[in-house]
Amino acid sequence: MKIKLARTAGFCMGVRRAVEMVLDSAKDCKGPLYTFGPLIHNPQVLQILAGKGVRILDDPSSAEPGTVVIRAHGVPPQTKQALIAAGHTIIDATCPRVLKVQTIIATYARKGYAALIVGDRNHPEVVGLLGYAGGRGYIITHPEDLDTLPSLKRAIVVAQTTQNGRLFDRIAYSIRQRFPHFKVFNTICDSTLKRQAEAGKMANGVDAVVVVGGHNSGNTRRLAQVIQHQGVPAFHIESEAELDRHALQSLRAVGLTAGASTPNWVIKKVYRALESIPRGRWQQAVYRMEQWLLLSNLYLALGAGCLSYACAILSESRPSLPSALMATCYVLSMHTLNNFIRVDAVRYNDPDKANFYSKNRLILLVLAFASGGTGLFMAFTLGPVPFLVLCAISGLGLLYKVKLIPRPLKAAGKIERISDIPGSKTVLIAVAWGVVTGLLPRLSLSLKITPTTVFVTLWASITVFVRTAFFDILDMQGDRIVGHESLPIVIGEKKTLHLLKHLLLISFAVLLVAPIMQVASTASYGLLLSVLYLAAIVKVFEQQVLLPGLRFEFLIETIFVFTAAVCAVWQLLGW
Repeated sequence: MKIKLARTAGFCMGVRRAVEMVLDSAKDCKGPLYTFGPLIHNPQVLQILAGKGVRILDDPSSAEPGTVVIRAHGVPPQTKQALIAAGHTIIDATCPRVLKVQTIIATYARKGYAALIVGDRNHPEVVGLLGYAGGRGYIITHPEDLDTLPSLKRAIVVAQTTQNGRLFDRIAYSIRQRFPHFKVFNTICDSTLKRQAEAGKMANGVDAVVVVGGHNSGNTRRLAQVIQHQGVPAFHIESEAELDRHALQSLRAVGLTAGASTPNWVIKKVYRALESIPRGRWQQAVYRMEQWLLLSNLYLALGAGCLSYACAILSESRPSLPSALMATCYVLSMHTLNNFIRVDAVRYNDPDKANFYSKNRLILLVLAFASGGTGLFMAFTLGPVPFLVLCAISGLGLLYKVKLIPRPLKAAGKIERISDIPGSKTVLIAVAWGVVTGLLPRLSLSLKITPTTVFVTLWASITVFVRTAFFDILDMQGDRIVGHESLPIVIGEKKTLHLLKHLLLISFAVLLVAPIMQVASTASYGLLLSVLYLAAIVKVFEQQVLLPGLRFEFLIETIFVFTAAVCAVWQLLGW
């Protein structure tokens, strides 16, 4: 089955902004924290917020004073006044696009204009907009509603920002025909229009479209309507559990889109569920094997051994099996234990892995500690220095989430653990990999730090940094929900991608000149292909040629196997 994911699927700007404001408030707020009404129309997100102590407030005077976040839909001005009068502190997370519509209505209301609002009756946004009309607001849901309007001399026409574009155009056309003196403002959010346009276009190239979002989400329902208007079946679901696998099994191409209130991890769950729908026997077997290798971290650990081999070839050293086993076992141990430590984030970023770890907890813990011990033994056979260094970085890995600074001694900042340092995970993983694959094997031969040792260690670290930061981008929403300040959360997705491109450019340049400067073997030229491999991954991600899912992640992790294969061919050919 071919799966097409809409570029516009998932959180819109306004919803993302509101969710982030609530999450930030949940970390910093001392007293009670509320949202006025459900923050967004998505049960999974609301459940998470409830777990963080965020309560839903429906009546300004029904709870003790605290901090109230106004949701993205906005509220009438009278509601804000009532909240303030009840002693609440307001954080206004109203979507800027909704604020614009509120401003238009309020401005013209002061001039004596009535407001015709094309939208869903009782929708929170529409209720909020009516509050700015000064008692002269009218809701239009169908062209027929125009017949019930009183005689109006002056009026403006606006739209609920998530309204169906086709319906608004029909109503606006009728209004221009009957009331040419009315002022019409198309206030449908451009992201809504793009989302609906993409859904309609996608429907023309697939057999069916899965639409993910809350059943009470108006913009999600409208996406399904747009698709059905094209004569294509639309499956509106809230989660992967609602997928009709039997109906989808026989289809050759399926589209996947999502409403503006649907978080990435829910979309990812549905995407992976679609990937796993039974197909040919051998294809299913390959899929299961890839899934098992990724979930168990065995493929990643194999990659560490491959990177150790590549570092040996690059430094013109003889590849060492103990060195490769040391790297393999260390990575398997640390990454497995890290998934147990970060289980809260894994639950959102990789639900399949969370389930895998829950079902195989004992086996994986035994494997983690056994591989950790084996890695230390391999380091011991290489010499006392590699052994002591590996003990040190293993200890740091185990202490990553442990409180090291007692609260009474904590500085004004929020640093209690190593994990509290913003962006630390990405950097420390890259450094640790560089040490076990590039530095320690060289130290087993000589304690002298040569330019070659430095070069190989830095090259390995940069390669792993790009890989790790890329996964951090894929995991941004889950990390933000649990409060992990990964690199993309600290500096943003665009800046992170920009940084990765610059690092790949630097890596390409230094690999090109390394043999000339006599700090690396001529295999450096072959490893230019590994840089191009990573650059291609970044490019296809930006252009959404390949979609984040199991196969895409398997392709990313293959970088280390690919690197080792290039070095093996280079060595075989005697270049």
